[in-house]
Amino acid sequence: MASTFKFELVSPEKVLMSGDASEVLLPGAEGDMTILPGHAPVISTLRPGVLDVVLGGTKARVFVKSGFAEVDPDRVTVLAEKAWDLAEFDAARISSELADAETELAEAADDDARFLANEAVAVLGRLKGAH
Repeated sequence: MASTFKFELVSPEKVLMSGDASEVLLPGAEGDMTILPGHAPVISTLRPGVLDVVLGGTKARVFVKSGFAEVDPDRVTVLAEKAWDLAEFDAARISSELADAETELAEAADDDARFLANEAVAVLGRLKGAH
């Protein structure tokens, strides 16, 4: 069994991250999923949360607002609506995104939109408290 798999994180604008990963933790809509080499095929929607990926022995953390993940035994592709590397996510950016999420929560038209906005508010609030 291989010790790594191909990983790509893609936004509408560009490929944000690509390489050989040994582990990925995804914020799936039905709960967090840890993906290791040889994982069974899965397609999942993502909720707002932090995606952790180990590339070349280095752990990267990325906030994803929403998106989809396609998992195969030798590849994981994440298509994210918006994604930000937490190493570059300063307090001002977190506050701005939190304000946007709070506005989305207040204006949510249905339960699904309310759930996603509430998740974003909760995650961004924890990130703000950590800064």
